[in-house]
Parts: sequence; structure tokens; C-alpha cells
Amino acid sequence: MGKGAGRRDGIRTMNVWLRQLGTLEFWKALLDSFGGLGPIAPIVLAMVESFFPPLPLVAIVALNVAAHGGLLGFLYSWAGVALGGCIMFLLWRRVVKRFFWKFASRSPKLEKAQQWVNRFDTSSLFMLTLLPFTPSSFMHLAFGISDFDEKRYLITMLLGKGVMVALIALFGQSLVSSLKNPVYLVLAILLWAGMYWVSKKFCKKHNLE
Repeated sequence: MGKGAGRRDGIRTMNVWLRQLGTLEFWKALLDSFGGLGPIAPIVLAMVESFFPPLPLVAIVALNVAAHGGLLGFLYSWAGVALGGCIMFLLWRRVVKRFFWKFASRSPKLEKAQQWVNRFDTSSLFMLTLLPFTPSSFMHLAFGISDFDEKRYLITMLLGKGVMVALIALFGQSLVSSLKNPVYLVLAILLWAGMYWVSKKFCKKHNLE
């Protein structure tokens, strides 16, 4: 009886924790606990997504907006995404391509990534960077090992990511506002569906699926 009751209590505790992990309030409180670090925590949180693609950028930006408001949440998130993107691109361009390309070029996947870049001009690259449901990590890799102009890539990426983060921040702000007015939930759903649909169409067109 004692062991059974203990097991049931453990399961109930685990369920409570899982429910808390799924609430915006939990993550907002977590960010607030790093309040002494100022903007460092939200910027690093957004930056880390560039190194670990499985992390959901939409959720990270929405969290920053919930914790810091629309404007600061957007600026912190943009700074993190831009910084992470620059680091990843320059890592491939100035380290891997410059010092290790003799060995890396033997990979058929990297050769294919180089060829994939050839179909992009500045306008299509801008579209790629502003869509939230596209593989950013692969983009930085492919353009990093290509001969695409470095300055043009970085400027286009920064502008495109700014638009993308602004859209996601608007989505996050709509979610926060929906707690007081359900109408904003409709706006949030429409934004999410629109971004997802356009991203998938673009990925299909450019063989990114």
C-alpha cells in the first residue's frame, strides 16, 4: 500500500510539472528569475536556437514578448537571432571553408548544398530568411560554404530575420492579449497559419522538405 501510494503521488507530481511546463506563465517566471542579467538572458535564449535547430524559435520569441513586452521582446529576439546567424555563417565561411575545405569538400551533402545555393538571388534569399518555418541552420551552412557574397548575405539575413522576428513577436503579443480578449486568439491563429503555409510552399518550391 505504501509503495503504491508513493508511486501514485509521484505520478501526480509529474503530471503537475508537465502541465506547468506547458504554460506561458511557467516560462515567463523562469525568464523573470534571470532578471538580474538584463537583456543577456533573452538574447542568449534566441541566439541558442541557431546552434540547436530543434528549439522552437516561435515559442522563444513569444516568451520574450510575454516577459519583456512587444518592443523589447522583439529587439532582444532579433539581436539573438541575428547574432546566432552571423556566428554560424562566419563559422562555415571563415573556418570550415578556409581551413578544412580540402577534407569537407569530399562530402556529397556539402557539394549538393553548394549547388543548391546557385538557385538563389538576393530577393529569394530575403524570402528564405523571413519565413519562420524554414531550416535556418542549413541556410547558414549552405551559404557559408558557397561563393555567395559575404556582405550581401549578412545584410539580407539581418533584414529578413528582422521581419521574421517582428511577425513572430506580433504573434506572441496576440497570444498574450488573447488572455484578456479572445479576439486576439483568432489573430494569433491566422498569423500562425499564414506563416506556416507560406513557409511550406516556399520550402517545397526550393526542395527544402
